[in-house]
Amino acid sequence: MNKKELIESISGAADISKAAAEKALNGTLSAIAEALKKGDKVTLVGFGTFSVSKREARQGRNPQTGKAIKIAEKKVAKFKAGSKLSEAVN
Repeated sequence: MNKKELIESISGAADISKAAAEKALNGTLSAIAEALKKGDKVTLVGFGTFSVSKREARQGRNPQTGKAIKIAEKKVAKFKAGSKLSEAVN
């Protein structure tokens, strides 16, 4: 399912226009991104938790030359599925 299909699904389920569903989805995604940017967790009970984790700097290898390279540390977004989502999938 892509974003357009998700908007159509939200529109039908909530009985709202596609434009309103798109605004709601974009607002939700923006709010989640802003919270993660601040370092906060976003927990949607039953669905899952979005969080930010720090990946430490490490040594890597250039696959073409085999030469060792340094990979800088960075923050990565993580998602852990909630119990209801896990049950729905299984």
